[in-house]
Amino acid sequence: MDILRLTDLAAAGKLQGQRVFIRADLNVPQDDAGNITEDTRIRASIPALRLALDAGAAVMVTSHLGRPTEGEFKPEDSLAPVAKRMGELMGFEIPVVANWVDGVTVAPGHLVMLENCRLNKGEKKNNAELAKKMAALCDVYANDAFGTAHRAEGTTYGIAEYAPIACAGPLLSAEIDAITKALAHPKRPLLAIVAGSKVSTKLTILQALAKNVDGLIVGGGIANTFLLAAGYKIGKSLAEADLVGEAKAVIEAMKARGAAVPIPVDVVCAKRFAADAEATVKAASDVADDDLILDIGPKTAAMLAEQLMAAGTIVWNGPVGVFEFDAFAQGTETIARAIAKSSAFSIAGGGDTLAAIAKYGIEGDVGYISTGGGAFLEVLEGKTLPAFEILAKRYAA
Repeated sequence: MDILRLTDLAAAGKLQGQRVFIRADLNVPQDDAGNITEDTRIRASIPALRLALDAGAAVMVTSHLGRPTEGEFKPEDSLAPVAKRMGELMGFEIPVVANWVDGVTVAPGHLVMLENCRLNKGEKKNNAELAKKMAALCDVYANDAFGTAHRAEGTTYGIAEYAPIACAGPLLSAEIDAITKALAHPKRPLLAIVAGSKVSTKLTILQALAKNVDGLIVGGGIANTFLLAAGYKIGKSLAEADLVGEAKAVIEAMKARGAAVPIPVDVVCAKRFAADAEATVKAASDVADDDLILDIGPKTAAMLAEQLMAAGTIVWNGPVGVFEFDAFAQGTETIARAIAKSSAFSIAGGGDTLAAIAKYGIEGDVGYISTGGGAFLEVLEGKTLPAFEILAKRYAA
C-alpha cells in the first residue's frame, strides 16, 4: 500500500519547526481509582512522539479513552493519568490541554497532550466542520492508531482529508507492512487459525479466508460447529447448529481450491465447565451426549503443529481451547509453541490471542503482534480500513 510515512518526512528534514498532530491509541485499562493497570499502548505510541520531537517538530498527541459523552467532560474521561504515565516513560512532564479545537500553543521540540478527542462534538460522526478546525491546528497529521483504523471518525479520517500533509506513524506503518506481507503477498503455504466461541461472530472472516489460505484451522466453539458439519456428535458442547450449512460451505470452498479445513481427530472433554473438571481425551467419534469439548486432543495438536512448522505464513486469531484452565490448555500451548518455532512469518491479533502469547512467553518469536482488535478482524474479512483508505488517497493526490 502506497502511503506517506512519518519516518519519510523526518528523514527528509521536513518536520523541523512544523506543527505535528499525532492520533495515537492510548485507550488503556484503568482500575476503579483511575490507575492505569496495563500501559502497552502508551509504550507503543512513544516512538512516533520521539521521532517527531527529535526532528524538531512542535508535537500534539491525542486519543480517545473509554466511552465519554460528547461535549460533557467528566474527570474519569480525562487523559491526565495517561499523560502522567507517558511523562514518566519519556522523562519529562507532559501538559494536558482541554478545549483545544480552536487553538493550541506548542513550541518546536515540545509535546502537549490534547484532551480525550471523543469529548469533541462531532468526533464519532466525522463532522466536516470539526475536522477542518483540527486540520488547521497542524502542518502534518500522523495517524498512529491502528486500533481505531476501522472507524471513520474526526481524528482518524476527517482531519486526514484536510490537513496540509497526512501520513502514517511508525506503529500504523508496521501494521500495514505486516498485514500486506501476511495477506496480500504471503509466502506459501498460508495457514490461518481462527478460533472463538461462535461461528456467527467470525463467519465473514472464515468466508474471506477460505478464498485465500491453504489451510484454515478452526478452534473453540467454532471447531465444534465444524465437527457437526463433518457429521460428528459433540454432546453438550458450545456450537451453532443453525450455521452448520455455512460451515459446510466453507469446507467445500476450501476443498474446491485444493485446500483444507483440518477437522479434529481427537478432543479433550469434561462433564462440566470448570477449572477443576476432570479432563478426558477421546476420539472425535466417541464424544458422549453429556460431554463438553473444551480443547483439541494431543493427536490433533501434533498434526496441526506439523502443518504450522511447514508453513510459509501464519495468521493467528484465537486460542483453540479453554486455555485459561490448565487442564484444557495443551492444545493452545502446542499451537503457540509450533508458531514460535516455525520459520514462517506469523502475525497474531485479538485479545485472547495476545493473552495466550503472554502466557507462554513467546512474544519475541511471533513475527508481528497486532494491537488492533476490531481493526485486525476487519482486515481478515478483506475490508479496506477507512484510515488506510484516506492515507492512500492523500498519497495518490
